[in-house]
Amino acid sequence: MNALEMSNNGYLLLFHSGEWWKDLGREELQKYLAQSNAWLEKLMTTGQAKGGQALARTGTIISGKNGRTVTDGPFAESKEVIGGYLLLDVGTFEEAVAIAKTAPMIALGTSVEVRPLTNECPSQARLAKLIREEQLATA
Repeated sequence: MNALEMSNNGYLLLFHSGEWWKDLGREELQKYLAQSNAWLEKLMTTGQAKGGQALARTGTIISGKNGRTVTDGPFAESKEVIGGYLLLDVGTFEEAVAIAKTAPMIALGTSVEVRPLTNECPSQARLAKLIREEQLATA
């Protein structure tokens, strides 16, 4: 079974963008927001989307051994940040990609990342595989 088959039809759209809205006037921004809201409403009404939310432009990354490295955002190494997400409930990865391609925000420079959800994180899958291999070796 591959990652796409393990997804239970769940896919996450991640919206990567800079601060494109700062360059738009009121009318352009209203038009864009109306298009985006209609797009989201359609996905919610048809049951293709389960929910989503915008993300704040600030945050913190905890990394390093024992979580000792803390980096506050927005992060200098990138002009783009993940601005929000949308959780889809569709049958295939291809359908999720097709929906992502219709996102109105793409016309304004936002990129949309499509990621399948899985039932098991990669470290859990690796542990299960190692246990199975050990069991086969001792059988």
